Amino acid sequence: MRGRKPEPLVLKSKDEKTLQQLLRDGQTPVRIARRAQILLNCAEAGRRVLLVSDKVDQNRTTVWRVCERYRNAGLGAALYDAPRPGRPRVFSRKRTRVH
Repeated sequence: MRGRKPEPLVLKSKDEKTLQQLLRDGQTPVRIARRAQILLNCAEAGRRVLLVSDKVDQNRTTVWRVCERYRNAGLGAALYDAPRPGRPRVFSRKRTRVH
């Protein structure tokens, strides 16, 4: 394969157990489950980004970013999105009926 050989992703044993538990749980949102699959597949035998992207059906840039976020900031940053800027949504208590 072309390009430089990527640094193998090494998961902490605690993080690996957490990821496996998230995948077994039926209530995990799809976005979080996909990121967990990406991390587990990248850590498995030092797989390359291209192979993982094909296996989990995600863009290789997405796979690379998830792995980099894990390396730089840990499991929480890799799985969950950072808060978005801007004013939070405000909903009024009054419900309107739509006909």
